[in-house]
Amino acid sequence: MSSRVLVLGIGNVLWADEGFGVRAVEAFHERFEGPDSMRVMDGGTQGIYLVPHIQDADLLVIFDAIDYGLPPGTLKLLQDDDVPQFMGAKKMSLHQTGFQEVLAMAELLGGGPRAMLLVGGQPQVLEDYGGSLSPSVRAQLEPALACAVDYLQSQGVMLKPRSGVIPVAEALAPASVALQPYEALRPPESEACRQGDARVLQSSRVVFDPKPVTPEQASLSVNIHRRRPD
Repeated sequence: MSSRVLVLGIGNVLWADEGFGVRAVEAFHERFEGPDSMRVMDGGTQGIYLVPHIQDADLLVIFDAIDYGLPPGTLKLLQDDDVPQFMGAKKMSLHQTGFQEVLAMAELLGGGPRAMLLVGGQPQVLEDYGGSLSPSVRAQLEPALACAVDYLQSQGVMLKPRSGVIPVAEALAPASVALQPYEALRPPESEACRQGDARVLQSSRVVFDPKPVTPEQASLSVNIHRRRPD
């Protein structure tokens, strides 16, 4: 029986280098084809909704923007037990916290990958709403793909270059948010606020009024219907 493989990109393309993982998995999907047992997925910021997909995977490759505390654009690889440990210790954004929980939940429920690789890129720019990848991070897309391909082939997963254009039904995201259209159609800063709208942030009509959270509201219940077959 062939291994079930999941190649996953996580992140948020709306916040500049936060989109590294998604852009990397899009590029992987455009460039390579694999066995029927391999799935390529844009995980975005879905958090615990990824649990069933992680449960079903024997082999997992993750692309993500990771704050390693290294120079911008640095690419670093982590494997197996180092992946959840590091993502828990170096939180950069909400989706990383959620993904650490996803891995733990998949293991708790009796599933999850036997081996995994994290291909992490050190971000440079995060607070640029609607921005694309910074040059230093974008330059690491090709090396990131090469790392993933080498790892998958070392695990016995045979890949081949994709022939032709991906059918619309198989695309990971709508064409309008693909990298090139996303960059080309971005409105100028004078028409679209990028770091918070001063008209809102400085308005006396906007009041920050947080409400206390009761223990009942703070509890979390998760019901997972899918189970990994024995």
